[in-house]
Amino acid sequence: MEILNWIYLLCRWVLGTVFIYAGTTKLIEPQIFATLIDAYGIVPEIMLMPVAVLLPLFEVIAGIGILFDIRGSLTAISGLLVLFLLILGYGMAMGLDVDCGCFSPGDPEAKAFHGLRQAFYRDLFMMVQVVFAFGWRKWNNIQPRSIMQYLQSLKHIKTRENLL
Repeated sequence: MEILNWIYLLCRWVLGTVFIYAGTTKLIEPQIFATLIDAYGIVPEIMLMPVAVLLPLFEVIAGIGILFDIRGSLTAISGLLVLFLLILGYGMAMGLDVDCGCFSPGDPEAKAFHGLRQAFYRDLFMMVQVVFAFGWRKWNNIQPRSIMQYLQSLKHIKTRENLL
């Protein structure tokens, strides 16, 4: 059972790291990300920049949340993955030959794997991690903390340090 605890932790850290990295690289150049979004033809032009900023911001927040096991972050990541899988599936069905937009355009993955299929399989693998994490939480009755609980625990630690 101890190994499964480590796998649970590893899944959270892999998901968190990937989402923080992916979101950050897109936030650095939102104009380029907006162009990638536009290539799919599913977001109205007036919404391209808001989506190009808010979606990666949500990825970063969810990624940070899963690292600290904050309530709602695993659900947010699973929702994002479902959205990404639907969009990638749409792109494959339409026969689009575009960068998936998962990471920044300068990312080596974008150059090496220009197709959508590899991104689709990677997202499916991450979804397996999400399903494992949900299952492990349920099996072990793990209750993620709320943001307020987490902040209170930090305050409690700081208070104890001041007393020493």
